[in-house]
Amino acid sequence: MSEPVQFSGLPAAKLPARPLHLAIGMFDGVHRGHRAVIDAAVQAARSSGGQAAVLTFWPHPSVYFRADNPTRLIMTPATKARVLGELGVEAIITQEFTPEFARIPAEGFLAALQQWLPQLAGVYVGDNWRFGCKRTGDTALLQREGSKLGLTVVSVPRLAADGAPISSTRIRELLTAGEVAAANELLGYAYAAEGVVTPGKQLGRTLGFPTLNLEWAPDQRLRYGVYVVRVLGGKSATPLPAVANYGLRPTVEQTLAPRLEVHVLGECPYGTGDVLTVEFLRFLRPEMKFAGVEELRLQIARDRAAASADFSLR
Repeated sequence: MSEPVQFSGLPAAKLPARPLHLAIGMFDGVHRGHRAVIDAAVQAARSSGGQAAVLTFWPHPSVYFRADNPTRLIMTPATKARVLGELGVEAIITQEFTPEFARIPAEGFLAALQQWLPQLAGVYVGDNWRFGCKRTGDTALLQREGSKLGLTVVSVPRLAADGAPISSTRIRELLTAGEVAAANELLGYAYAAEGVVTPGKQLGRTLGFPTLNLEWAPDQRLRYGVYVVRVLGGKSATPLPAVANYGLRPTVEQTLAPRLEVHVLGECPYGTGDVLTVEFLRFLRPEMKFAGVEELRLQIARDRAAASADFSLR
């Protein structure tokens, strides 16, 4: 699948003349509910010989509405773009969410879109999507305005899991609690860190558990603790089983910013400078401060054994 073409803002979106099927939303995390909306646009584009695109926003609208407490994002724009491309999206329009954009009346939103994107044929949103000045627009208004303008408007029902709607907010809460297995169920894939391996102080090697230290500073932080993970990179044809610690390392050095340290359960082909993806599978325990290095070493051994049992390793 090719990388989607990216445009900065609606006025800059010079798309081909083919019918445009546009999925609209923040799509943070691109979870299962988001994918239902995006898939509706992609399938409509394929069946009509058109093109599928996504209109998303930066920064998150919460930066405008509550600057003192903005929403923390699950994924970076670069990661979101890659995932959208994998789903068949051909173009991504990232509209800056400014006070001026927020003041567009809900009744005039579709007409403004059509003016910017004259090839627009269909709009695809989740059924809880709100838009326009003071968020007064809903999908019923969108469908009424769409019929006047000759546009197809598809409202995709929200997906639910365990009796509650799947949402980015719910996933953020799970990640904050360290419940990555439950978050993965809602995402439809394993939540992951992506980063470059950086030099460490070799303490893990001294303790008998060498680690890979990744540069990773997510906006939405995970709970500090130990996790069962998988490591993916270019030097192994298959993901490697591993155990990881994400936190401040209170026993050996209280760091100011959290670090991600990964110990591969077996031979490790990776080292400094390698770009890796670390998929989080299960939370093992919270980060702790131990009485000394020996107590830490014994606990790491127990963590390694627990992770090995998950992968049925001997």
